[in-house]
Amino acid sequence: MIVALRGKVKADSSADEYFLSSRSLPWYSIALSTIATNIQGYQFLGMMGSAYLFGLAQANLEINAVQGILIGAFVFVPLFLREKITTITQFISKRLGERVALFYSLANIALFATVTIGAALFWGAYAADLVFGEQLSFLHSNRIIRIAILIITLGAFSAIYTYLGGLSAVVKTDIIQFAVLIIGGAVVCFTAVNQLGGWDQLYIQTPEKMHLHLPSDHPTLPWTHLFGLFLLNINYWCANQAVMQRALAAKSVRHAQTGLIAGGLIKYIMAVIIIIPGIALYGILGDTLGEPDMAFPYIVNTYLPVGIKGIILCGLFASLMSTVDSTFNSLATLWSTDIYSKYINKQAKDQEKIKAGQKAILFSLGTALLMGFVLLYLKFDDPNSAFTHTLNNLRYYINCGIVVLICSAVVLLKPNRNVVLFAFIATLPLNITLQLFMPEMNYFVRAFWVIIIGLFITIIGSMGKLNSLLVLFKPADKYSRNWGWVLAITLVLLHIVFH
Repeated sequence: MIVALRGKVKADSSADEYFLSSRSLPWYSIALSTIATNIQGYQFLGMMGSAYLFGLAQANLEINAVQGILIGAFVFVPLFLREKITTITQFISKRLGERVALFYSLANIALFATVTIGAALFWGAYAADLVFGEQLSFLHSNRIIRIAILIITLGAFSAIYTYLGGLSAVVKTDIIQFAVLIIGGAVVCFTAVNQLGGWDQLYIQTPEKMHLHLPSDHPTLPWTHLFGLFLLNINYWCANQAVMQRALAAKSVRHAQTGLIAGGLIKYIMAVIIIIPGIALYGILGDTLGEPDMAFPYIVNTYLPVGIKGIILCGLFASLMSTVDSTFNSLATLWSTDIYSKYINKQAKDQEKIKAGQKAILFSLGTALLMGFVLLYLKFDDPNSAFTHTLNNLRYYINCGIVVLICSAVVLLKPNRNVVLFAFIATLPLNITLQLFMPEMNYFVRAFWVIIIGLFITIIGSMGKLNSLLVLFKPADKYSRNWGWVLAITLVLLHIVFH
């Protein structure tokens, strides 16, 4: 963290230097910082608990990110870097017009400033208190107040070093935080497997949990959810400013593609660290654990000594801050570039752009803290509520439309801008309608149909003229292409082996 604070932005810094680290990020910084941003505290709680219930099928949400990463690396990154854009909004503006771009930018700013940062702060603080409440009791004896203090402290600290240092500070801290995160996660994973009796015991004691694909009528993770997940991964890994900002700041297309491919390989490691402990704990306890979300706290509090617990606490805080600081920086970039410089102060100089971005960070800190407190109230008002799924639904109401926008911008030869805007807006009432009349439909499957209908509207409205997939695929060189194929083949093999 000290490194980041020493990287305080200079008085003569350019906007490119503050928001995109002067477009000089090497591949390893892109890989580590991108995945550190992706991992949040709720994954250790919610996803490990879901793995305790549903087994390896939960790993689909981790390993299938590779689909989105490969599309982002070989289709979107070359387009983005060729245009030398600062925000994805600028690319959408060139392809779909300023009205559509404004909708995209405002939708993302609203999501980042509320649900994304607020939920990350809540889950990080809640997870830390759930596991380390006794050690953190010095903050306050009342649990709710203690979690609120953690939300404020972690949010303010992340905002401060992002405010001072820009993307360079974020990337430097993300690399440090990733190291702490991976060490803490590995300790929990190996501890759980050791308590079970070894890796082979996963197949001996929990064979029914070692399948990636569950029946199509499964209420939570049917294998059919993979279709919706594929399209939603395009939103997260190709059209999400917080994730793509590192690739936009890359030294070159090759560094961006190599970094994202390396990030895809790291996602496999994260799947093991997050999912396997939940399955191992089921092998140890059976179904006696009353609340699945207690899987992670149970492993830490039952099997780890006090000294090691400190590493785990640091890992939880690292997962929180790496997500929050990246989102703060991306939100500042969107506001300064897409709104302030375009609509408020068209003659803005670099320092004015930076100051506008910094003010956006402070404002979003306030809205995110408010959202964090709302989630805290909801959780303790009804401790058994599963509002993680409610948050996912809220995100998908907007994310489905964003997938339609970004795919239309890339796939259509001559997109009809009015039709694309109509399709983007229509995804919201369509989502609500499907949920009202088909409440039993899995929300991933519902997202799939909403996006497909939206894309069908844009394709028909644009006379069906599409770009060739071969034209869109642009590896920087043969090494990037070959490693991309290796990553794609390993994903296919994983689905075959663990079917």
